[in-house]
Amino acid sequence: MMERAASPGPRPAPPAEGRPPGSPRSPASPGLAGWGLIAALLLAPSITPARGAVASPAAPPAEAGSAAPADRYTATPPSADGIGRRYMGREISRVMGWQGAAWLEREEREKEERTDVLLRLLDLRPGLVVADVGAGTGYLSRRMARAVAPSGRVLAVDVQPEMVALLGQAAKREGLANIEPSLGTETDVRLAPGSVDLAVMVDVYHELARPHEVLASIVRALKPGGRVVFVEYRAEDPAVPIKTLHKMSEAQIRREAEVQALTWERTAPGLPWQHVVVFRKAP
Repeated sequence: MMERAASPGPRPAPPAEGRPPGSPRSPASPGLAGWGLIAALLLAPSITPARGAVASPAAPPAEAGSAAPADRYTATPPSADGIGRRYMGREISRVMGWQGAAWLEREEREKEERTDVLLRLLDLRPGLVVADVGAGTGYLSRRMARAVAPSGRVLAVDVQPEMVALLGQAAKREGLANIEPSLGTETDVRLAPGSVDLAVMVDVYHELARPHEVLASIVRALKPGGRVVFVEYRAEDPAVPIKTLHKMSEAQIRREAEVQALTWERTAPGLPWQHVVVFRKAP
């Protein structure tokens, strides 16, 4: 997924959609130990199996030329699930590694997240150019590609080369030629300015190591009047069984999005655990 740290070595899996460290497995077969670790990292403590602690990685370094104003981010001692960098009052969560790709393709995902409902809420139609930012294995990309076919495209962006390769393989297996995998960076989705009708981030934004810069690059990539959609686990709902740092409130999402050239359009109900918050770039 996007901002899953472009570091040379494997990283431990963080909570939202966590991916376990270790050898890669088929997306359909994570193994018992892998699922246990994913659950320990993803789920709230009240329903987490007892597992050993996972060390928190250091915050990733800023890329050359991406210096932020001194007051944009603040450094604090990292929490168990965070990187020790705060943005607009919240600590940024740890990222997860490509080794847990199976989590993104789990059989339970459709029931837990109701992707079918999300697709309807996105108002997809043939001909749209859609950016799936933090696309991971392409679970959502593949579904959106069918909805925008035959003339539309899905630009599937991730920062991990291994994940980009996996989503490319999955698209090829399913004959989806209108998915275009690409590699982003910690600060830039690297999409052409004014090229995107809709950008979607599913359980991704809270893990962006440089959220201000990434969102600014998304806004640049949007066409005038284009939309960006945040899908995040609801922090306001204690019944959502996800660790606190891997949820976001609607108010926090709006606070961070509205410092960009974006206007809140609506927050769509309908998903069991997640917000769907829609913003639009000025025409």
